[in-house]
Amino acid sequence: MEKIKLTQYSKGSGCGCKIAPDQLSALLQTNSKEIVDLNLLVGNKNNDDAAVYLIDENNAIISTTDFFTPIVDDAFDFGRIAACNAISDVYAMGGKPMMAIGILGWPVDKIPTTYAQQVLEGARSICYDAGIILSGGHSIETSEPIFGLAVTGLVNKRNIKQNNKAQEGDYLFLSKPLGLGILSAALKRGIIKPEHEMVMIDMMTTLNTLGAAVSKIDGVNAMTDVTGFGLIGHLTEITKGASVSANLNLKDIPMIKDIEFYTQQFCYPDITTKNLNAYNPTTEGLNGLEFLLLCDPQTSGGLLISVNEKALPEFLETSKAFDKFNCLKSPIGQIISQNEKMIYIHQ
Repeated sequence: MEKIKLTQYSKGSGCGCKIAPDQLSALLQTNSKEIVDLNLLVGNKNNDDAAVYLIDENNAIISTTDFFTPIVDDAFDFGRIAACNAISDVYAMGGKPMMAIGILGWPVDKIPTTYAQQVLEGARSICYDAGIILSGGHSIETSEPIFGLAVTGLVNKRNIKQNNKAQEGDYLFLSKPLGLGILSAALKRGIIKPEHEMVMIDMMTTLNTLGAAVSKIDGVNAMTDVTGFGLIGHLTEITKGASVSANLNLKDIPMIKDIEFYTQQFCYPDITTKNLNAYNPTTEGLNGLEFLLLCDPQTSGGLLISVNEKALPEFLETSKAFDKFNCLKSPIGQIISQNEKMIYIHQ
């Protein structure tokens, strides 16, 4: 029997199936009354990666969820990528994961449930790598395959990292190269090279454990993971939240090797142009095809970290053990005082 390719059953792929930034902003608007809870240290007001709730004088719980449609054809790898992507939000807040529960939607009339079982096995393998248990979940029948996790983590309140705490003078670091969305689009179109598919899966299944390690460093001021809104979108959340601007040096931003093979064919996910439309008005320098990478939706992408100059030696030394993709030896830009634009791109 011919093996089923999961991406044939998904309209979008991974974080590329996110709702566009302007539409998401509109649907989150509310006039409803909200309970004021002083123990809720991080809620949804600053577009942070997860909620954080204080449970005693020193410790807080991190709570997050993330799910999407298949980004690869193999069920086991889909489970691994979805799990790694969901767990990343805990690391992005500076914490360590404690447990996870699964979120599964499956078209049982189209794809045998044996494939769903392999998705869960892939998720379990990543949870094992993260030192946690896939301890439950919920499943429903859907028209497209959907999988993700709800993850609970723990963090010392002194080590909580948010995306709105960047300070003028901070240096910006990115822990994984850009281009994962482009490779996912190439896979769906059937033009991806086998070696690039291996690179894509390796990057998407590498846990962002760096976040928990550097959260203890005084001077690591802000942190987020780069996912569906691309580097420009998630850096915009940092600058907007902290009332600052940022310089980006295009030549210093890590890109997946030979990604030009696909950009020259205009191979990219649909949400790339939606990201461009959303963030171009507040960005200077998106004048050419560099937007294909800077607005590229990353699935299980790297961490974007804002570091004070005095903390650089400790940050660089600590990050050596986590720099699998050789991205953290030098910054990609710097936080500057608030200006007319939020982001300035320099060639």
